[in-house]
Amino acid sequence: MAARPTSTSTTPVLSPEQNGFRYGLITGIVLCAYTLVAALLGFFSRIEAGALDVLILILGAVLAIRNFRKVRGDHMPYLGGYGTGIISALVASIILGLFFVVLTVLIPKSMDLTQVESLFGFDLSVVIALLAIVLMGAMTGVITSLVAMQYFKVSTPDPLHMMEES
Repeated sequence: MAARPTSTSTTPVLSPEQNGFRYGLITGIVLCAYTLVAALLGFFSRIEAGALDVLILILGAVLAIRNFRKVRGDHMPYLGGYGTGIISALVASIILGLFFVVLTVLIPKSMDLTQVESLFGFDLSVVIALLAIVLMGAMTGVITSLVAMQYFKVSTPDPLHMMEES
């Protein structure tokens, strides 16, 4: 009777998806709390309110990559770190977009939106805002992750440089 192989490692390996989803949830909750405060205090329509949203999103993506690097150490793949930042920003922006739709329904007066009508006369402002939030979050995550991975990437030895030293 053959024995089953046992795993020697008891610590689970953190995947980019798990890490990105976890940090995306945290970042999304922070973004929702900030948006709610901005809407209730009446400064939601100011451009500075949106700029702080982007900074929170950038911070969430960078913290996700930093945590992934801390857990994986020298075994962190470049695309894994890049992906965890994108996933965290995408999850956070989807949460914020859905929260924005709910907030627009609950507190319509505090959401100062420019009304957009389609060719058929339908009010599309909330749908367009949702898509814009998700698109902005995704693009912010892509760019932020690309820049942050230049700092967090694992340096690989250069074989040509190693040959010159010997």
